Amino acid sequence: MSQGTERESWGPYPLILVGAVAGVLVTYFANLRWGGFTMGAVIMVAAALRFAGYGGQLSVRSRRTDVITLSVFGFVLVLTSLLLYNNELKALILSLLAR
Repeated sequence: MSQGTERESWGPYPLILVGAVAGVLVTYFANLRWGGFTMGAVIMVAAALRFAGYGGQLSVRSRRTDVITLSVFGFVLVLTSLLLYNNELKALILSLLAR
């Protein structure tokens, strides 16, 4: 296997891995809210890259399944991190779900 082919097979995986590690470090050392936001944003970038066809090691299943799974998980993580310290918005969402 040549050097160029080996790099292509990894694709954007190292970028996503570095972003996830950065999110964990931000969560541990700085703030839970911004760490969760960082990790959710990195996961949504992974979904966008997978949708664009840059699979590499990110491609686990079909493209459609990977994009939907990564998008939903990233969006929920970003939304949860934004709602973490906002008590008024949490109360509004809980009141909407209680109906």
